[in-house]
Amino acid sequence: MDLLSPIDTIKGVGEKTTKLLNKLGVYTIEDILLFFPRTYLVYPELQAPDKDSVNSLISISGRVKTSPKAFRSKNRMDILSVTAFAGDIPVDMVWFNSNYLKGTFEPGKIYIFYGRLVFDKGRFKMSQPAIFEPEKYLEIKEQIQPIYPLTKGLGNTTVVKAVKEALSHCKISDNRLPKYLEDKNGFMAYSKAINTYHFPDNFEDLVAARKRLAYEEMFFFILNSRLQEDRAVSFPNKFNINHHKETDEFKAGLKFSLTKDQSNVLEDIQSDLMGEYVTQRLIQGDVGSGKTIVAFLSMFDVVLSGYQAAIMAPTEVLAKQHYETFCAWVKESGLDIPVALFTGSMKVSEKKAMQKLVDENQACFIIGTHALISDGRKFGDLALVITDEQHRFGVQQRDKLSSKGSHPHIIVMSATPIPRTLAMILYGNMHVSTIKELPANRLPIKTCVIKESMRPTAYKFVSDEVEKGHQVYIICPLVEASETTEAQNVMDYSKKLKEYFKDQYSIGVLHGKMKPAEKNQVMAEFAEHKTQILVSTTVVEVGVNVPNATVIMVENANRFGLAALHQLRGRVGRGDAQSYCILMNESRDDKQSDRLNIMLKSNDGFYIAKEDLRLRGPGDLFGVRQSGEFSFKIADIYQDADELELASSDVDLILKEDPALENNPDLRSTLNLFLANQFYVL
Repeated sequence: MDLLSPIDTIKGVGEKTTKLLNKLGVYTIEDILLFFPRTYLVYPELQAPDKDSVNSLISISGRVKTSPKAFRSKNRMDILSVTAFAGDIPVDMVWFNSNYLKGTFEPGKIYIFYGRLVFDKGRFKMSQPAIFEPEKYLEIKEQIQPIYPLTKGLGNTTVVKAVKEALSHCKISDNRLPKYLEDKNGFMAYSKAINTYHFPDNFEDLVAARKRLAYEEMFFFILNSRLQEDRAVSFPNKFNINHHKETDEFKAGLKFSLTKDQSNVLEDIQSDLMGEYVTQRLIQGDVGSGKTIVAFLSMFDVVLSGYQAAIMAPTEVLAKQHYETFCAWVKESGLDIPVALFTGSMKVSEKKAMQKLVDENQACFIIGTHALISDGRKFGDLALVITDEQHRFGVQQRDKLSSKGSHPHIIVMSATPIPRTLAMILYGNMHVSTIKELPANRLPIKTCVIKESMRPTAYKFVSDEVEKGHQVYIICPLVEASETTEAQNVMDYSKKLKEYFKDQYSIGVLHGKMKPAEKNQVMAEFAEHKTQILVSTTVVEVGVNVPNATVIMVENANRFGLAALHQLRGRVGRGDAQSYCILMNESRDDKQSDRLNIMLKSNDGFYIAKEDLRLRGPGDLFGVRQSGEFSFKIADIYQDADELELASSDVDLILKEDPALENNPDLRSTLNLFLANQFYVL
């Protein structure tokens, strides 16, 4: 079986499964080997159903006394039901559109059922439980089960079988890193790491496999970055950019004063723009620290000097918001400066009109999404390129925007606070500036961590804020219900919320599986106050500025990294009203409670990131991954900070001895595969 063979080469993968896997980016044998689990499941000990276990995923042993009943509901859904007795306690089991299970049960026989226990109308129930023979359950209970990312219609068992088949028929090369590095760092063999990451025998092996793969991923990322730095040419600054009195007059006329950090960063940028060489600068600005006004003032000097300046945003909603903000600020300045906008959903006629505006004006502001880098887009004398929320764009996308000009200055802005030691490793070829201070008019967001028993109080608080005319975000970790993950999901949660509030509020739903146009519409409706409560996954982490939103409630907060929670918290607190962050802690682990309590101590993202790093342990593998930064398959810059620093040190040692890898052809070959997005398997 060849690694580049189509996925349907695998035994048991037919046309339907192939299409579903294709939706997840799995096309070849290689792809399925790199399709790693998102988490793992260890089936629990058997227990009797009781009130303390309601809403939890549990396993029960139940005797089926009668054959299951099959019937069709009013909405034409096939329903199969049977009652299992755990001792004397009846538990109603229900499956939807699963009539094929009808012949599974033998009256009088005992089965193991795994699923979420609920209590409704005086009876215990389980919906869509997994079914096992007692002997089979005892066997798998001792095993760590991989849980893969799925799409509707694709079962976890199907993926498991496909991965096992691929692993059994493919030889994975161990010729990856220099042997002395593997020995020095005590890494397990690469092929074993791949196998173990899919099917670990124990958590100690899983930790070791993950460490090996995360290190290697960051090693090649850093190696490529260092080589690029060494090959980088310092281009002379051919732009005659000056600081203008109109910029100072506009700044003086603002309704707020810039913070010291904002002023310092502006001075850094002005020095870059007027320097001898073209520069690249990273601006790390905490959520709500005011990066947009810094970007505008920087672009203002460029445009007033007779050049074009562009800013690229990750979403249409954010791009449109920048456009409206820039138009308002230009109007306030009293100057007639064109502002152009390019987004994917614009009509062809609208794009042509904007392109004409750019073509006819040597000096203008240009704002857009990925539409800025489309093949047909042309700019004039582009002197400054800014990417907002830079981690949402790949290096190639940023480079493509820069290539629209002739070696323009580059600024990348990030709202994710990274400890400086890590930032210097990851952005070695950039100057780094930091904005920590929040604007003086920003009230600190009040944060609390609560348990399930406080939910009614939290909902009452949400209702009170909505009645005041404010808006609310509610964040869930999942899009849809999962048989294997005990966490809130957007689809079911929004329905329950509508029932709870008896449809008195307008509730929107947002998640990553929606089409871009749908997401844009939902966010636009929330921004325009047409929606009062928005139930969403973390896609709102980088979203529109809604000053009227005063509450964000994060369900299963214990499943998020602190940096991710801090990003989410930054969605509120953007207006004049006091804002609040409610973190729902579902964990019974005291360590998780201590971790979440860090959010109560500070609104400083850099402090939180540092504390998060300090608390991390090697066993914190899943459920706390930070979102946003860098498109690593496995590695996480917070969780794997030690491996990141180790990889950086090892790369420096190699390049000190062999700056161009002339004596390391195998390493060069592996690096080329990494750059070709064939990183893991040779």
